[in-house]
Amino acid sequence: MVQPSRTEFIVLISSIMMIVAFAIDSMLPALPAIGHSLGVVNENHWSLVITAFTVGFGISQLFVGTLSDRFGRRTLMLGSLVAFALCSIAAALAASFTLLLAARAAQGLGAAGARVIVTSVVRDRFEGRDMAQVMSLAAAIFMAAPIIAPFMGQAVLAVAPWRWIFIVLAFVGMATFLWVALRLPETLAPDNRRQITPAAIRASIEIVVRDRQSVGYTIGNACLTATVMGFLTSVTLIFTDVFQMPDLLPWGFGAMAGSMMVASFTNAAIVKHFGMRRIGHAAIIGMTVIAALHAGLVATIGDSLISFIVLQSLMMMCFSFSAANFGAMAMEHMGEVAGTASSLQGSFSTIVGALGGAIIGQSFNGTTMPLYIGVTLAGLVAIAAIFIAEGGRLFIARNAMQGA
Repeated sequence: MVQPSRTEFIVLISSIMMIVAFAIDSMLPALPAIGHSLGVVNENHWSLVITAFTVGFGISQLFVGTLSDRFGRRTLMLGSLVAFALCSIAAALAASFTLLLAARAAQGLGAAGARVIVTSVVRDRFEGRDMAQVMSLAAAIFMAAPIIAPFMGQAVLAVAPWRWIFIVLAFVGMATFLWVALRLPETLAPDNRRQITPAAIRASIEIVVRDRQSVGYTIGNACLTATVMGFLTSVTLIFTDVFQMPDLLPWGFGAMAGSMMVASFTNAAIVKHFGMRRIGHAAIIGMTVIAALHAGLVATIGDSLISFIVLQSLMMMCFSFSAANFGAMAMEHMGEVAGTASSLQGSFSTIVGALGGAIIGQSFNGTTMPLYIGVTLAGLVAIAAIFIAEGGRLFIARNAMQGA
């Protein structure tokens, strides 16, 4: 099978990445319907539909990368897409909230297999700033999903019960399966396959956890994940209870997600010129400052729908500038163990971020204050971790030869 062109490759991997966004963001307008249908009285518990998926997504990442280093990327990705589709059908048939959460966790397990392997596939073909550029372009295309997904969920609810959203997700999974099966060849060279033995696994893990850059930027990504998960687990109640405009959720969410798309395209265009560090570090500082200012605004004069969307959009832009570059820098020295590194880094970032986001979501008190206090604290932790990883140099590479 011939390698797809660079353009098709970027569109294909972004489509695989979209599955996760569709699985999360299509749920946002459906959470009240799901909660009422399955008898969930506490509104704060509705967001567990998102958290369960994300925790399953994080757990699966512990294993799939290592397996892909041994058996290759293609077969595992195809199997993961099939599992995602089957678990989507199981979620559609769930008779209770507990069974739905179990199906969602299993759905996350399947989605992780495809999503984690995407990072390894990109690392197989690119590195450094080239990898950051490809991931940024893919992320920019991927950002169409958060814009479309809430509208898709709302459109389904307009004509059918919420269970049909999961049927649509199953079709998305199988369509992606066919594209991968037909167009994506194996990217892991036979010479780079690693044996799965206790000694080999330990050696791979040691490479990942002993690299200060890997650890620092993984912690940074975990903090970024916590901020976006805190937003996702809060946004439905913010539109419903704070602003009392639930019908505007897809439009407001689409506008905020659109700002992330703009940032991703911009990052792809400028990263080779300015470097990953300057952009990523400035963005995480900007996100933290904006969150702190937003919290101060809420505490003094309150929030409005316009201020919420504008300031959240600015934070989303900062998130996008940081996330693509942090991921590339975390993987920069991991070429020989890309699968294992992607697994460990992704699992830690996702699980810790999901738990942090759940804490933010469960802290909802009828205002946007818990969200912005949470984002501010997460941003400060990320800045501290990166400052330590870089030896106190936030805008200059520790090794000038890195050119990052």
